[in-house]
Amino acid sequence: MDYCNDLAKVLGVDAEVVETPFPDRIPALVSGRADVIVASTSDTLERAKTVGLTVPYFAFQMVVLTRDNTGINSFDDIKGKALGNTSGTYEAIALEKDVKQWGSGSFRAYQSQNDTILAVAQGHIDATVVTNTVAAATLKSGKYKNLKIAGNAPYVIDYVSLGAKRSEYGLINYLNLFVNQQVRSGRYKELFVKWVGTEIPPTDLTVPHVYY
Repeated sequence: MDYCNDLAKVLGVDAEVVETPFPDRIPALVSGRADVIVASTSDTLERAKTVGLTVPYFAFQMVVLTRDNTGINSFDDIKGKALGNTSGTYEAIALEKDVKQWGSGSFRAYQSQNDTILAVAQGHIDATVVTNTVAAATLKSGKYKNLKIAGNAPYVIDYVSLGAKRSEYGLINYLNLFVNQQVRSGRYKELFVKWVGTEIPPTDLTVPHVYY
């Protein structure tokens, strides 16, 4: 939301936020219901076949979110447990793959992130894996007093991009500059501290040894 509003401000327009389930992000853009995706969209090569993606605007660390009575204190503790995640997300795909490899426990997909978090809080599943921002915001909200963060998940850093139609070269270039300006102005750091609650970690928005 903050990035949506920041982008609207520099463009001189009013932000019209089109809230969509995760699987509907790209269809919303392609169909014209949305002009820009600001929706934690991983910059995969498969997605780049359909939409134009910018340089990364955020790099997510994955963490384990669980209840305080499950005995789960690290990622290793979730093996064999009832797990779930939001359908179509990077972390859902990774977690479901792990459950299949472990050969124990279970995995359930949910339509939205709110549904996933509620399932953990209500005991329908024991834990999930979410981004550090989602976990921090969930605890900060005070809505779920029985939840806790149980360490990092050993998944690769999830680099996410803004998205626009592939044919909108001028807009994509503008969005790349927007991301650059957000970092240079200190706004990226400000929002990181606001939503994650810590300083920016050593892992930044660039992949080591790659010019992107």
